[in-house]
Amino acid sequence: MKDYHINLFYSEEDGGYIADIPDLPGCSAFGATPEEALREVLVAKQAWIDAAKESGREIPVPRYRPVVYQVVGD
Repeated sequence: MKDYHINLFYSEEDGGYIADIPDLPGCSAFGATPEEALREVLVAKQAWIDAAKESGREIPVPRYRPVVYQVVGD
């Protein structure tokens, strides 16, 4: 199984890096560095999945594929 895609970008407005997982609504994190944002979003991903399991919500399968993957392949 493929894992969830993570977007990672710098936000001028927030003055740091944002990481988000499009397949998990609301799952995002902030960090002063790209590495910190990535570490934090991995923690957020696990918390999102744990909360979904506890509440009986469906956990989406990884589906998000940025256009770049469609152009260059996996």
